Amino acid sequence: MSFRVLIIGGTGQVGAAVVRALAAEPSCVEIVMVNRRAISPAPGPRVRQVVLDTKAARFQVDVTRLAEEMMAQGDPVYAASCVGVGSGSMKWSEEELKALEIGVVGGFARGCHDAGIAHFALLSAVGSTPKSRFRYVRVMGLKEQAIEAVGFRRLAIFRPGIIAGNVHTPGYVAWLGRLIPGRFGSVEQDDIGRAFVAEFVHHPAGSGVVHLENDAMRQASKGLPPGG
Repeated sequence: MSFRVLIIGGTGQVGAAVVRALAAEPSCVEIVMVNRRAISPAPGPRVRQVVLDTKAARFQVDVTRLAEEMMAQGDPVYAASCVGVGSGSMKWSEEELKALEIGVVGGFARGCHDAGIAHFALLSAVGSTPKSRFRYVRVMGLKEQAIEAVGFRRLAIFRPGIIAGNVHTPGYVAWLGRLIPGRFGSVEQDDIGRAFVAEFVHHPAGSGVVHLENDAMRQASKGLPPGG
């Protein structure tokens, strides 16, 4: 069954991997990227860019209108957030992180939900909890909490450990991460991208909140049909 995806954060490292994987999936007939500024060239013939001001008061309403336009085409529409600060997170204050990870992502999610999108995929981080002593992990936990409260029928939360193949991850860190078993070790960036696609392909009518860590993402990536 064909489907469309509305994505924010698609210009980042993980987001770009998700967009590439979606563009390689035959059943995904359109990918609409919500960007702060246009990128060139476009990632593929089925990829459309829409520039929105994420700081504007009307951002949530603009997302709703965009999602409604996509849904009017008749195909199921799913949404994904791959927003992330990357290696620069240490330079951001907690309030700045919250403004992006909770404010912008929250506005995007609510806009999607208001339009009737029921299936949302969210990039987070391993160990995320709002009670963490570590600032970034705590903000990720608060983000998860905020998006859960939106009320999607199905919310898939991706919690990678060390992301291998990411320009923000030094090569030696990714190598050492491969020696660490479980959720805190390394996972390939392309496996994360394919796991997002597998979530939409294999669970179009799923419900509830699911958490995918390294092993689950690898398994989902392997289970994607050839060509996807």
